[in-house]
Amino acid sequence: MRTRAAVAPVLIATIAVVALFALIIGGCAVSGYNRAISLSEQVDQRWAQVEVVLQRRYDLVPNLVETVKGYAGHEREIFTEIAHAREKYFQAQNTGKRDEQVEAANGMERALSRLLLLQERYPELRAQASFQDLMTQLEGTENRIAVERQRYTEAVRELNTFVRGFPGKIYAAWAGVTKAEQFEVAGAEVRQAPRVDFGTTQPAP
Repeated sequence: MRTRAAVAPVLIATIAVVALFALIIGGCAVSGYNRAISLSEQVDQRWAQVEVVLQRRYDLVPNLVETVKGYAGHEREIFTEIAHAREKYFQAQNTGKRDEQVEAANGMERALSRLLLLQERYPELRAQASFQDLMTQLEGTENRIAVERQRYTEAVRELNTFVRGFPGKIYAAWAGVTKAEQFEVAGAEVRQAPRVDFGTTQPAP
């Protein structure tokens, strides 16, 4: 009887320790799972904001192209490049392929940079009030794109760091969360937003 009485407290203490350990492990697992989900949702939310400002850019492009065509209608190569980039973006958006959306957005950025260079060859275009108004709107949009792209990049970096680390990779696998794609600007020529110039650049002779 005395032996049983002596063993009982030890058994109870052991069970308590095991139960406490299980609670700690379970709490960490739930916390890690929720963290993985939260980071993934944050990336999706940031990308949604990127899409909003990209949509604004694509809404401005048709009016901008029509205005430029009035003075440089023979620049068909640039107009075709813009049309293809715009179409490619919306196709990728419909399929939900984020990497293809990024590729198309970079293509549009390159095409817009070429389009804006036309004002150097056509000073009368730059003098048009409608063109200046569109340029003002485009400049604001490009600045917003840069801001939202940076926020998205930070969210992706935070998620990917978590997924690559330990025990984050375990929690991420449990939650079905994977690494996200960065919005990388392709090529040195598009590392800055298309430049809007109302007169600081001298027209070409």
